[in-house]
Amino acid sequence: MDYYNEIRNKLIDNEIYSRVKDYSKERARVITYFEIGKLLYKAGSKYGESIIIKYSEKLVKDIGKKYNDRTLRSMRQFYVTFKDDFWKPLVSKLTWTNYLLIMPLKDKYKMYYYINLCIKQNLSKRQLQEKIKSKEYERLDENTKKKLITKEENLVSDFIKNPVLINSSISYEYISEKTLKRLIIEDMDSFLTELGEGFCYIKNEYKIKLGDRYNYIDLLLYNIKYKCYVVVELKVVELKSEHIGQIKKYMNYIDKNIKTIEEDNTIGIIIVKKDNKFVMEYCSDDRIFRTIYIC
Repeated sequence: MDYYNEIRNKLIDNEIYSRVKDYSKERARVITYFEIGKLLYKAGSKYGESIIIKYSEKLVKDIGKKYNDRTLRSMRQFYVTFKDDFWKPLVSKLTWTNYLLIMPLKDKYKMYYYINLCIKQNLSKRQLQEKIKSKEYERLDENTKKKLITKEENLVSDFIKNPVLINSSISYEYISEKTLKRLIIEDMDSFLTELGEGFCYIKNEYKIKLGDRYNYIDLLLYNIKYKCYVVVELKVVELKSEHIGQIKKYMNYIDKNIKTIEEDNTIGIIIVKKDNKFVMEYCSDDRIFRTIYIC
């Protein structure tokens, strides 16, 4: 087989396609690079590692500078990484630049997480870079990671990160609950994304009446995907048992007075400065979750 001319013709076809037709040209580019990666893999097996340098020198001369040996190695790595049947439904779903960010991650399920995230949220290169840099996958619960492997159905709580990153241009030695709340409200989109999929903002300082006294829920959210209200309480101290009792009262109020019969039970998220696993160990309500924050 004449591997070089096969590769050259595919690249020329791709160059023509990218100039003439905008629709789905990125998908065509990714598929072309995958097919070239396969040819490079086979050529290397037959002629040795140096074949990539030889082909790149000719391609740079015949087509253009961007087809250097580094680019060809990336194409070959693309094929080697995603050639298994596990990846077939996903292999043409992302942009080439996003695949270049995902391939170095190595871990199969970490890559799977970010690929699905790109598909669901239509992430740009910069947005994907930010998520990888913030170690979003590493901040998932271990049970959530297991579900990614077994492809079990996820719960509303599964993608709540720990810790939750709160965007701030200032580094605080000490932060008050009022300031923490303000930072969240000023960049609500980022906060909702940190919590997971389907979260929507309803109100802060949500007023409810318990007996003859008014109480205020720090943040009241709603999750569209799972059809449930979400009570969020912010604490700039270590998690305490009274925090559990407080949020539980608020959740029960929402369930009794606001939730409809078609909606699922309210969940509660306590965001604290410092965790206390012993408190959660003796909390019998599996609707309550806790995570720490980092500003």
